[in-house]
Amino acid sequence: MAETVWESRISLSLSVVIPAYNESRRLPVTLRQVASYLAQSRFVESEVIVVDDGSTDGTESAAAAEGAVLGSAGIGLAVLRNTRNRGKGHSVRRGMLAARHAWVLFCDADQSAPIAEVERLLAAARDGRCQIAIGSRALDRSLIGRHQPPYREWMGRLFNLHARIVTGLEFRDTQCGFKLFELSAARHLARRQRLERFGFDVELLYLGRKAGCSIVEVPIRWNDADGSSVSAWRGLAAFAEVWQVRWNDLLGRYR
Repeated sequence: MAETVWESRISLSLSVVIPAYNESRRLPVTLRQVASYLAQSRFVESEVIVVDDGSTDGTESAAAAEGAVLGSAGIGLAVLRNTRNRGKGHSVRRGMLAARHAWVLFCDADQSAPIAEVERLLAAARDGRCQIAIGSRALDRSLIGRHQPPYREWMGRLFNLHARIVTGLEFRDTQCGFKLFELSAARHLARRQRLERFGFDVELLYLGRKAGCSIVEVPIRWNDADGSSVSAWRGLAAFAEVWQVRWNDLLGRYR
């Protein structure tokens, strides 16, 4: 791929991608928080893309109902719906391909990482002339306000060690759901992404390294939120998906 694809842009415009599955209760609050931040931020243009991953609780309607709130602040809202539950990876991929602005952030519907933390990612990306900036809970654990239950924290540390050994990636926290991409990088990687579930974070970073993107890991504020939809079984399945990344690469599926 030509180097010009990865040239840094100076335009401060932002697309926020929020994958959501059965989030009708939390999503309206999250969208209002995002709208409040964006209305006062230095981003000259912004949009929010909610991808409803086949929810059964009215998530799509709950998101669409906030359109007037975002519109009054000059923020566009698009609500996309998967016809069935495909997984967070598929939803993020779909949202990133629909994004239109210079920078693309994907974040969780529970706002475990406050939207304002995008400032840390943007500053680090621009200072280091990087195309990707990822939020990290591991680099400065004093920024974690509310921790996960101990078994989840240790499972997360074990997973990241596993991911580093299998893929050669050096990042301390691949799974934090708060990542910022320059638009052309987001599109390039999303088009090549193949995993649809929770191994997709590792896959995107692996693809980024393979494409020659510069990536920076940034400590951010984070708080565990109640009501995680990630089961222990799905968490364990992500370990196998890390091996799938290497297998896909060996088979030439990322060309």
